[in-house]
Amino acid sequence: MFYGMGYGFSRQDISSATIEVCEDGSVIVRSGEVDYGQGSDTILCQIAAEELGIRYDTIQIITADTFTTPNAGPTSASRVTYVTGMAMLKAAQAMKKTLRSVAEQMLGQKDLLFGDEKVYSMSHPEKSLSFKALAKEAHLRGAPMVETAWHDITTKDVDPETAQGDAYSAYAYATQLAEVEVDTETGKVEVLRMISATDVGKAINPLNVEGQIEGGMVMGLGYALTEEIKQEGGYLKTRNLGEYMLPTSMDVPPIETHIVEVPLPSGPYGAKGVGEPALIPTAPAILNAIANALDIRVTELPANLENLHRLIREKEKGKSG
Repeated sequence: MFYGMGYGFSRQDISSATIEVCEDGSVIVRSGEVDYGQGSDTILCQIAAEELGIRYDTIQIITADTFTTPNAGPTSASRVTYVTGMAMLKAAQAMKKTLRSVAEQMLGQKDLLFGDEKVYSMSHPEKSLSFKALAKEAHLRGAPMVETAWHDITTKDVDPETAQGDAYSAYAYATQLAEVEVDTETGKVEVLRMISATDVGKAINPLNVEGQIEGGMVMGLGYALTEEIKQEGGYLKTRNLGEYMLPTSMDVPPIETHIVEVPLPSGPYGAKGVGEPALIPTAPAILNAIANALDIRVTELPANLENLHRLIREKEKGKSG
């Protein structure tokens, strides 16, 4: 599958982030994004930490507070790392430029590096100062210690006559494979294993990316085999999650993830979003495996016991008829 990151088609797609370096050297970053399990808080802190040469777990992050955080757009469309990550990178780079200017005056050197919670000269490593000392001096000199940056990936719509064009600023790619075993008596499908190869651009946090891919595949597993909204006469018959049948940990087969890194120039350090790309290929892979096993093409989800058993019986009846 390939998936356009963000909203595309001339729909506004912007994000912003703020970074503040306090007098004691502590750092606060702010973003309107919401981390509901995808790990964006960690990623945004890592980006800021990478630029400033400090530990990411020392950064305080404030998110989704309409009183204090800048607009970052919705948390959707596999865009948070890609769009807000770039806004955070721009803000951190602006802050780094200010701090570098102060450090150059203090150390009398131009070839400065930020790392290991200090600033030091490449040619004269002994000439260095801690990040905390630099932050304090920058405040004493009245340097601006708050930076806000915006990033805009709004792209033009496709040609209205031909429907041709690049509707998105970038695309994500993924391939998944599923191995299944089907009980032809009951219609029960057991997924024996799943494999995923996902182009993530650059994995800023590989463990985070792996977890998101696995989570997306589990969602796809439920979408393919168990999750069903039943309606009758316009009324919803699926009353609660007890009837909706989400997969549990006992339903998840071994998952093998392969992170493919093809850095994307327009993403932070080359990173892409991996939200939807982790989910989209799963159901098609499982349905293709069922078709390979039974020579039956499932065209309506889910392929649960009831629906698959009916298709198997219909096929047998067609043969006998």
